[in-house]
Amino acid sequence: MSTTATPTPSTDARDAYASRVEASRGRSIEPAWLMSRRSAAARQLIEEGFPTTRDEDFRFTNIAPIASKAYPAADLPPARASIDALRALATVPGLDAHEIVFVNGRFAPELSSITGTPPGVRLANLASTIGADPAIVESLWGNAIKFEMQGFTALNTALAADGAILDVDPEVVVERPIHFVFLSSAPAPFGAHVRNLVRVGHHAEVRIVESYIGDAGQEYFTNAITEVLGAAESKVEYCRVQRESMAAHHISGTHLHLGRAAVFASESLSLGGAIVRNDVNATLDAEGISCTLNGLYLVDGDRLVDNHTTIDHAKPHCESHELYKGILDDRGRGVFNGKIFVREDAQKTDAKQTNKILLLSDDATIDTKPQLEIFADDVKCTHGATIGQLDEGQMFYLKSRGIGEDHARSILLHAFAADIVERIEVEALRTHLERLLLERLPID
Repeated sequence: MSTTATPTPSTDARDAYASRVEASRGRSIEPAWLMSRRSAAARQLIEEGFPTTRDEDFRFTNIAPIASKAYPAADLPPARASIDALRALATVPGLDAHEIVFVNGRFAPELSSITGTPPGVRLANLASTIGADPAIVESLWGNAIKFEMQGFTALNTALAADGAILDVDPEVVVERPIHFVFLSSAPAPFGAHVRNLVRVGHHAEVRIVESYIGDAGQEYFTNAITEVLGAAESKVEYCRVQRESMAAHHISGTHLHLGRAAVFASESLSLGGAIVRNDVNATLDAEGISCTLNGLYLVDGDRLVDNHTTIDHAKPHCESHELYKGILDDRGRGVFNGKIFVREDAQKTDAKQTNKILLLSDDATIDTKPQLEIFADDVKCTHGATIGQLDEGQMFYLKSRGIGEDHARSILLHAFAADIVERIEVEALRTHLERLLLERLPID
């Protein structure tokens, strides 16, 4: 088997990526509107480049190891044994879900189970839908992105070749969860740019699980965008589980645009990756919306996990709740930046944001920056961050009951992390993630 080409050295790789877009124009069967957007994104990438630590939103996150090389696409299928092993890792026992699986950024129909979805639910992959029904792609692509594109968003727009499309008709309640599965395995470093497009109609309900899993020790680059359009009175539970290789780089953007009285709740778990950046941008564009963003990140070794959230309260009578928790050990680094905008007309806004961090070593570091920008006067908004070590009082209580120090420490760590997992509504997934936490944070 030949191997995938090694990354191309470059000042920031933007020229190499842009050249790839131009090279594809002559052989592409994509509609003109999409090729036009790709070219515009490539031009933006050339002009603006990737963010650096001089940019405020990346001040604490040096992405030079990602931007310094142009990761090629994985041009050959990985070894079957490797994929079978990853597929087994991605399996959630007891989860009765419709699953769409991608390997190195490309749809894998033989691993998927997308047939049998109920009437009014379309689950397909992006690449085939572009050819079969480009109109639906045009109606979804980019419509949830209401904030200025940064370099990795432009890169995704320029190069995203595949991903999941989920379209739920009004009034449809999808009983079984929908599982997007992304597996990464190749004999050499590669990059995968995936775009997931979700639309949930009026008064429709769906639960979505999005999983990323890679070969242990494999270097690769995942650049993923998920767009969610939630219509009036829709209800979406969205759980994102990132379990990439500890040598992988992972950049993600989740963009939400919600309608009147929509309910959106998410749980984001970052358990892997060498450099990880997760952006969540939500626009509450009508009255009565409820948006909940919860997250958990475990960081050890020399790894970095950066979570940036932005919630734009554009209309009155909306509520948002955020709780992000981090556990940092060794020389691990964490970043949390949460922004809440309350616009002038968004009276009766109720917004709460909390970031809690445990530092388990003297060398672990966290940079946290909760932000409120409020232009309305009749609102309830709070934010806060707590940074510390395990509670000495709780440790003393457990030890006074005959529990050893190491065991007591494990119990408190697991309880701290499980607070996020316990909020997941899908029982099989919740149980599975609790097991994963026990593996990462064992109770001796």
